[in-house]
This record gives sequence, structure tokens and C-alpha cells, in this order.
Amino acid sequence: MNASPTERRPLSPKDFAAFGLDLLAYIKPITVDGAPGFAIHAADGTPLTVVSGRETAVATVRRHEMEPVSVH
Repeated sequence: MNASPTERRPLSPKDFAAFGLDLLAYIKPITVDGAPGFAIHAADGTPLTVVSGRETAVATVRRHEMEPVSVH
């Protein structure tokens, strides 16, 4: 007996924005007052915080049990 493929529906923009919200955080290099920094954003793009170093950004994301993803 073969299993039939499940029907897949496209994600709505709202569902897509929430996808990975509790799992991923994006780290983006930025400049703040002329100094380099790293912004951390939730999966839906909501700004969370800014830190001075990439290692600090990664550690901060992991401390909250999320997976860091770099944005260039």
C-alpha cells in the first residue's frame, strides 16, 4: 500500500512571517554612531537588540535557545 502525498497549501504572508519566529534570529552587521555593531532581529524582522561584537550576538541568540543566522 502506497501512502498518498499530503496536500500542501501555500503559506499566507502572516504565516510566513511567523515561520521560525521562536527558532531563528538574524544577525546583521551595522554601524552605530560611526562604530561597528551587530543588530539582532527576530525571524519576522522585529529588531531585538544591538551588540558590539559578532561573537556576543551569536552567544546572545543561543542563550535564548534560538539559532543565529547571518545576514550580509
